Amino acid sequence: MRTVRNVHERIIHAPADRVGALLDRVSAPDDPLFPTPVWPAMVLDRPLGVGADGGHGRVRYRVTAYVPGRSVRFDTTGQAMGQGYHRLDVEPLGPDRCRVVHVLELAMPMGPFLQWKAAIQPVHDTMIEEVFDNIERAALGRPPLVPTRRPPRALLVNRLFWARPRAVPVPSAARLLHEAVPRPDFADAWRMPLPPGMPRDPREWRQVLPFPVRGIADHELMVGKDAAHLDFRSSIVIEDDTVTLATAVRLHNMRGRLYFAVAGVAHPYMVRLMLRRAHRRLAFTARPAGERNAGASRSAASPPELRR
Repeated sequence: MRTVRNVHERIIHAPADRVGALLDRVSAPDDPLFPTPVWPAMVLDRPLGVGADGGHGRVRYRVTAYVPGRSVRFDTTGQAMGQGYHRLDVEPLGPDRCRVVHVLELAMPMGPFLQWKAAIQPVHDTMIEEVFDNIERAALGRPPLVPTRRPPRALLVNRLFWARPRAVPVPSAARLLHEAVPRPDFADAWRMPLPPGMPRDPREWRQVLPFPVRGIADHELMVGKDAAHLDFRSSIVIEDDTVTLATAVRLHNMRGRLYFAVAGVAHPYMVRLMLRRAHRRLAFTARPAGERNAGASRSAASPPELRR
């Protein structure tokens, strides 16, 4: 067995009570700290408190200690990163300063230890420093003076483990698509989850579909093109925290059938590639959690005299 002890800390020039109020919102729908959507969101099965189970990505844990506004500890419950805990503490240093400390201690066999050193540690270190960045954004209302840089190894791991589209039936919510091609000769749909911070307006996903727009609805954007041999329509549909790329094709003649016999082989691969690339690109250009929630965070965490 190998023991890992990993410590990060940062001085925040804001009152401990303000920063502690942010800590209390970890895993909430408006979590201002966890650096989504670039990294997997922290999800618990109940509000933050002792006994809450959850994790982020493949890492599973349970809340075993919680002092509101000051400290929270998570003990691992799975084998993804060995056995141990990680905790986040807010330590007052005076009326306008505090120290935020994150400690990870794990015992793991040699195999997971080598995996930690090669791939997981760069991601972990980057993610924790981005948590600290978000604390500064939310508590101070401005970006950190020196934002965290994502090292190449962390970005490589991020790319390799990024979510992949899965095949689903064409959703009933794709109303424009169903109306445009009611009896398609070919139809498919591919879906990906939308973590917190990802755009929910289908128009922001326009980059996935480099064809003329044929219709826009509340949760759908449809593009398409007509030709002598075939017509096609594709829609981006946003519903239930997912994005779906659906396509319907109508073939007109033998030329269309011959063409699609070849193009149809490449179609699923190309659609999955376009959707996954756009999904990751939009995640990396989304506003950070601390910035998205900065105003609400400072208002909630500040005493009344500071909110006037």
